[in-house]
Amino acid sequence: MSSQKKMLKQFAKEHSLGNTCYYVDDGYTGTNFNRPGFQKMIEDIDLGYVSTVVVKDLSRLGRRYDTVGYYTDTYFPDRDVRFIAINDNVDSDEGENEIAPFKNIINEWYAKDISKKCRSSYRIRGSSGEPISLPPYGYMKSPDNPKKWIVDPEAAPVVKDIFRMALEGKGDEAIARNLQERQIMTPTYYWIAKGVRKGGKKTCPNPYKWNCTTIDGILVRQEYCGDVINFKTYSKSYKNKTRRANPPEKRAVFKNVHEPIVDRETFELVQKLIGNTKRRAPKPENGEKSIFTDLLFCADCHKKLWHHVNTRNKDIHYFSCSNYVKDTRGTCKSRHYIRADAIEEVVKQELRRLAKYLEYHEDEFAELLAEKTNADMISEQKHLESELNRMTVRSQTVADLFVKIYEDNATGKLTDEMFMQLSQKYELERMELKDKICEYKERIAKLHEMEQNKDDFIKAIRKFMEMQTLTAPMLRELIDHIDVFEKEGSTKHYTQRIMIYYRFVGYIEIPTEPDYENYTADTRQGVKVEYLPTDMFPSQRGKTA
Repeated sequence: MSSQKKMLKQFAKEHSLGNTCYYVDDGYTGTNFNRPGFQKMIEDIDLGYVSTVVVKDLSRLGRRYDTVGYYTDTYFPDRDVRFIAINDNVDSDEGENEIAPFKNIINEWYAKDISKKCRSSYRIRGSSGEPISLPPYGYMKSPDNPKKWIVDPEAAPVVKDIFRMALEGKGDEAIARNLQERQIMTPTYYWIAKGVRKGGKKTCPNPYKWNCTTIDGILVRQEYCGDVINFKTYSKSYKNKTRRANPPEKRAVFKNVHEPIVDRETFELVQKLIGNTKRRAPKPENGEKSIFTDLLFCADCHKKLWHHVNTRNKDIHYFSCSNYVKDTRGTCKSRHYIRADAIEEVVKQELRRLAKYLEYHEDEFAELLAEKTNADMISEQKHLESELNRMTVRSQTVADLFVKIYEDNATGKLTDEMFMQLSQKYELERMELKDKICEYKERIAKLHEMEQNKDDFIKAIRKFMEMQTLTAPMLRELIDHIDVFEKEGSTKHYTQRIMIYYRFVGYIEIPTEPDYENYTADTRQGVKVEYLPTDMFPSQRGKTA
C-alpha cells in the first residue's frame, strides 16, 4: 500500500495535480464496490470536490468489468471527472482506450481464479479437520500453532458459568442479567480489549450488557465439546459475499480435536433443555399492535416506550420504557408506565381541544402558530447561518493551507514526511467540515419550509375534525412524537405529564377553556391517574399533560 501511495504522489507532483487525497480500502476485495474508501470517493465526487481520479491500474478501481466499465465510461464523464490508470496508460483526457475493457475482463477473471483457488484451499484444509474459522469466545489460537485452538483461561470460566446456569434452569435473560451484574465484558468488547480482530459491530455502548442472542449462540455451539465444525456457512459466488447457512449434512464434523470447555454430557443435556423451551409466538388474543407504537418516548432517557399486554388480563395494553433498569437491564431508573387506552384518550382530548380552538379562534390559532414558528425559525436560522459562515471560512482556510504545504513540499522547504502528516491532518479537518456544512445547509433549507408546514398542520387538524377518530395514519400525519414522564403523587392518586410534539410545528401551548375536564383513568382498583393540562400542573408550568 505504501508503494502505491508513493507512486500516486510522485505522479501527482509531476503532473501538477494539487490538493490530493487518498481513498484507501486495505483488506477489501476488488469485487466489492461497497468499500468504505470507494464510497467516500463517490460521495465527494457527487459533491463536486473531485476533478481527477488516479489509480495505479484498473484493478485498483475494481475487479468487476461491468461495474468498472460503468464508472469509467459513464459515471466519471457525466460528472466531468478525469480518470487516470497509470500502469495501464489510461487517461480519459486522451480519449477512449480500446484496450481498457479487455483489461477489466482480465482483472475479473483474475478475481474469479483467486476465488476458486481460495475455495479449493479452504475445502482441503476444512476436510482435513483443520479449523477454518476463528475460534469462538472461550478459545484462542495457540501461539505455537495458529491452526490449533487452546482454552482461553480468562473467557473459558465464563462459558462454563453460562452452561451451569442453563442447567440450573435459568433462561437467556436471567443469564445475561447475571453476567452484566458481575461486570463481565461481552465477547465483542472482550476481543477488542485483547486486540483480537473479529467481525461484528458494537451496537451497544455498554460493554457489559449481554444480549440474549449471544447467550443462545454460546449454548448451541458444539465446538465447546472439543469438536471442530467446518463449512457451517457458504457464499454463492465470489461476487456475492453474503454468507448462507449450510444444511447439517453438508458440514464436516471432527470430534475431540481440541480441549473441551464443557463435557459432552452437559452439552447434550443443555440442548435437550433448550429444545423443550419454545419461544411463544404472538397470540391472536393479545390483539394488534398499538397505533402509538414508535410514537411514545421516555421523557428522561429519550428511549422508546415498548408496547406490552398484561399476561393475566389481555384487555390491558400498556407501554413502559425500553431502557428501564429492572426490566431490560438499562439505565433508566423509572418504568414510565402508561396504559394504552389512557394515552389514546388523552391524545384524542388534546386533538379535540386543538380542533375546537381552531374552529372558534381561527385567527388567534394562526397567530399563535406564526409566533411560534417565526420565533423558533429566526432564532435557529441565525445560529445555523452563523455556524455555517464560520465553517465555510475555516474550510477555505484549510484549502489555502493545503496549497501552501504542497508548494513548500515541491520547493523542498517541507519534508515528505512532514507533508504527509500535515496533509492528513488538514484532510481530516476538511472532511469533517464538509459533512457539517452539508448538514447545516440541509437544516437551513428545512427552516425555509416552516411557513408551508404551518398550513399543512392546520389542514391535518381540519382533517381530524372531519373524522373525530384516531387511526395510525392520522397520528403519524399529526404527531412527531410524545414524551411520557414518570407518575407523581400519592399511592392512590397520581398525576402524569405527557408532552405532545406535533409535526411541522413541534410543541405548542393552547389556552385551556373554562369547561375543560381532565381525563382520569382507573389503572387498577383504588388507584387513579389524572392527566392535567399545562396551567393545572403545579410543579411544571408550561408543560402539556
